[in-house]
Amino acid sequence: MELLKQEIVKRGKVLPGHVLKVGSFLNQQMDVGLLSQMAGDVYARFKDKGVTKILTVEASGIALAVLVAERFKVDAVFAKKSKTANVEGNVYSAECYSYTHKKSNTLIVPEEYIEKMDKVLVVDDFLANGEAIRSLKSIVEQARATLVGAAIAIEKGFQGGGDKLREEGVDVYSLAIVESMDQEGLTFRN
Repeated sequence: MELLKQEIVKRGKVLPGHVLKVGSFLNQQMDVGLLSQMAGDVYARFKDKGVTKILTVEASGIALAVLVAERFKVDAVFAKKSKTANVEGNVYSAECYSYTHKKSNTLIVPEEYIEKMDKVLVVDDFLANGEAIRSLKSIVEQARATLVGAAIAIEKGFQGGGDKLREEGVDVYSLAIVESMDQEGLTFRN
């Protein structure tokens, strides 16, 4: 998506350790107009897949996931990173290592939120090594639902996670794929 690429170049910051900071427009402060256009692009790509549920991980992916769910007129579900007092009953869970936070979390979704007949589209803000998508895929499989694909705002193509997921048969659609980046700038995959 050309508009997203322009915003990454204009407002994103490359930090040491291959970290791309886009908090000023994508996740901590949100450019709702841009997110809405991104949601429209995701909807156009997956509109014929029979999507019945959107699934993401707390917290940065929620905004885009909600706007995508609105386009599909379905519910959005987010996996919590830990079990809290307000989560009761049986849950689906999967371990997930966060590249950004350098730690593992147990992702949790109550069983009642994803049903066997659901066709689930995973939506997230970043894809680096693919761990979050694999964990959400595991949750979908535990529910015996169908994963129709994964829609990602920004994929770090140089880390290989998206390519591995595609090789594993996951329909990964990234709005922008960063091929390389350093303090001098970044390049996108065409």
